[in-house]
Amino acid sequence: MRLKKPRCFLVYALAPEGLSPAQVNQIFNAYIGDRSLPLVLFHDHFIGQLGGMAIFYAETESEREALYQSNRLDGWDVKIHPLIYAHSPAAFDEQTAYTLRAYRDVNWDVLRQEKRPRYGDPNREAETGEESDD
Repeated sequence: MRLKKPRCFLVYALAPEGLSPAQVNQIFNAYIGDRSLPLVLFHDHFIGQLGGMAIFYAETESEREALYQSNRLDGWDVKIHPLIYAHSPAAFDEQTAYTLRAYRDVNWDVLRQEKRPRYGDPNREAETGEESDD
């Protein structure tokens, strides 16, 4: 597939067997922090099957190539999917707002301001790969 236009990409990565949750967390964070890759807009880690997902914004052909050619996650099951509507960081944000508005009648600006209680300990979950009881 030859893409020519700037757009966001979803990266879905599952870690190989044998790594601890802490190792997976560290490796995935190093991957998204790699400044030779395109701008990362969002990331999170998985509970259960270890791995993570990230949204990158690739503006140029060389950024797109860097994303597809990175060897930072060698041995991982990595899937990269170009997104249709999220063709820039602002469009990614607008797609979030549109989805909430169109499918749940929720205002993204209001939701971003909402102060929700903290559930569990995300740092512990990232280290263990399990939901915390805290």
